[in-house]
Amino acid sequence: MTPITLSAITLYPVKSLAGISVTSWPVTKTGLQYDRKWMLIDQDAQFLSQRKLPGMALIKTALTGNHLILSASGMEDLSLSLTPADGDIINSTIWRDQCDARSVSREADQWLSHFLNLDCRLVYQPDEMIRQVDPQYGRHSDNVAFSDGFPFLIISEDSLVSLNREMQLNLPMIRFRPNLVISGCPAYAEDSWREISIGTIDFRLPKPCSRCAIPTIDPETAQAGKEPLRTLNRIRKWQNNVYFGQNALHNQCGALTVGDTVLVKATGERQPPI
Repeated sequence: MTPITLSAITLYPVKSLAGISVTSWPVTKTGLQYDRKWMLIDQDAQFLSQRKLPGMALIKTALTGNHLILSASGMEDLSLSLTPADGDIINSTIWRDQCDARSVSREADQWLSHFLNLDCRLVYQPDEMIRQVDPQYGRHSDNVAFSDGFPFLIISEDSLVSLNREMQLNLPMIRFRPNLVISGCPAYAEDSWREISIGTIDFRLPKPCSRCAIPTIDPETAQAGKEPLRTLNRIRKWQNNVYFGQNALHNQCGALTVGDTVLVKATGERQPPI
């Protein structure tokens, strides 16, 4: 019997910019260390994403020593401290959440505004600024950085294989921006998982991930197409939303490593129930 294992780990330091694949990484109170700790906001302090600015996909991120590096075509690399000096406190909006954040620097704002051709600011979530997970799905102690709502997104390799077969395409997993990719289980097995462990960390999977238009954006060109939403609307639609992957919450801090064993501890009805 093929073991179920963790096959990929990806963090996204700046919400909606390109991610970083790693083989081993610390897990903190809000998820993977540095995952979605930075975010772009507009002049009204509303979060920005590829939904409005597909060009965000073209900004690469890297972590070196004590710095976050942003790079993009035609731009000099921008180096930012992983522990920014205190900036202005800005009450920012992510969907229905209001959360405090700190401005990073005028230099960062100018760099991003120039590349994206839109006035924007880069903000950071210091450790002392707490954003709780929606209590409908999490515990009082569950915190998250600037992700849409949950610290982790989990997708199995075979789910994408199955979806690609339906589309007669070969879209890469990066389109769907998961944090954790799982191998060794059937397609959409994660739909019925409620509690799992990966290595030494336990996870709860309270809610499937409803998908927006971001997976239609080619991360190499920032051009949008019809897939995978066209096919997901046909095979993964429930109550006017389409779903692919599972949101997850973690019970402990620690570390994750590619190759860690995944144990399914509790299952339930499929979510979505299709």
